[in-house]
Amino acid sequence: MVPVPPTSDKTTCLVAGGGPAGMMLGLLLARAGVKVTVMEKHADFLRDFRGDTVHASTLRLLDELGLGTQFARIPQRRIDTIRMQLQGQPVDLDLSHLPGSHQHIALVPQWDFLELLATAAEAEPSFRLMRSTEVTGVVREGNRIVGVTYRDAAGTNQMRAELTVACDGRTSTVRSAVGMTPDGFGAPMDIWWFRLPRYPNDPGGLAGMFNAGHGTIMIDRGDYYQIAYIIPKGTDSEMRSQGIEALHHVILSMVPWLADRVDRLSSFDDVKLLDVQLNRLRRWYSDGVLCIGDAAHAMSPVGGVGINLAVADAVAAARMLADPLRAGRVTTGQLARVQMRRWIPTAILQAAQRMIHTNVVAVAVAGADRQPPRGVRLVSRTLALRRFVGYLVAIGPLPEHVPTYARRAG
Repeated sequence: MVPVPPTSDKTTCLVAGGGPAGMMLGLLLARAGVKVTVMEKHADFLRDFRGDTVHASTLRLLDELGLGTQFARIPQRRIDTIRMQLQGQPVDLDLSHLPGSHQHIALVPQWDFLELLATAAEAEPSFRLMRSTEVTGVVREGNRIVGVTYRDAAGTNQMRAELTVACDGRTSTVRSAVGMTPDGFGAPMDIWWFRLPRYPNDPGGLAGMFNAGHGTIMIDRGDYYQIAYIIPKGTDSEMRSQGIEALHHVILSMVPWLADRVDRLSSFDDVKLLDVQLNRLRRWYSDGVLCIGDAAHAMSPVGGVGINLAVADAVAAARMLADPLRAGRVTTGQLARVQMRRWIPTAILQAAQRMIHTNVVAVAVAGADRQPPRGVRLVSRTLALRRFVGYLVAIGPLPEHVPTYARRAG
């Protein structure tokens, strides 16, 4: 148990982490009149996020919140087709027939998305965002979690809460402090992230290439490409020792038209490693605490669904817990219902990611030269299947809707 500092503050719901799940949950509960505090360890949101896709399901939620018009003003790129090449087999996922008013995925800097949510939340009198505030542990009374300890510019303090929600990512401090450990499903790859310039006449949107020995995804960010290069799990140090020229060579073998700019990537200082994880807690809650988003289920980058799944977790949690929080008491049974609601879509998407890991990614990083899997060939030839897969990526199973109490006119 973390030692309890002598001073303390109090809130009704304490949210650890100001990412997409934390900010969405804070906004929704504040609109329900719940006293909610979000603790974010950074001073601002201006960081180099890798997950900047806002899918159609989340775009619809923003409309229901009355934030759609403001979101549309943010500079963004829109994707209505996802072009992939898997072992030489082209597969274009069609988003043009998605239900609702958004037949696309928006590529928006995550800091702009988070500031939009934070600004809307701070208009609510019961909301508080504590920046530069790092959650360091939990406070217990018997077996119940009754708040957290945190560190800010003034030192170490504690804040008590009826409910603590861990939205602090796949290395969650709150989850570790409570003693929860997720079950890992393994992943055959890690990812190198880097940027190269994009010129006006270059292809737009999102494109992926998976061939024997290599996998690359190029994301159109307007004046640059954000590029994900897939490497075998645990080989980062070994591959860096080969020098940046080896990376130049493999990039050009897959995307030859980058020859006029690949030397802009001058050293591995510009290449960031993403340790890919795929895991899930068996139980997302304990007395007084709930884990959602990556704290409950770390997702692979495959499909870019992690942010939108986390946002959906937050919407479901707010809908189910607003009334108990207003009444001043949340039971473990009520927390269990949140997990029951969100476990199904999480399990479906993670099963799909595991299948892609095995049949597509593992083949690419192993250097095997073989025909694309039968399922890939079937999807490539069948328009209905391409649209269905596009639906799973852009909307997903069991999408959520903003509770009536939180809706506003746009």
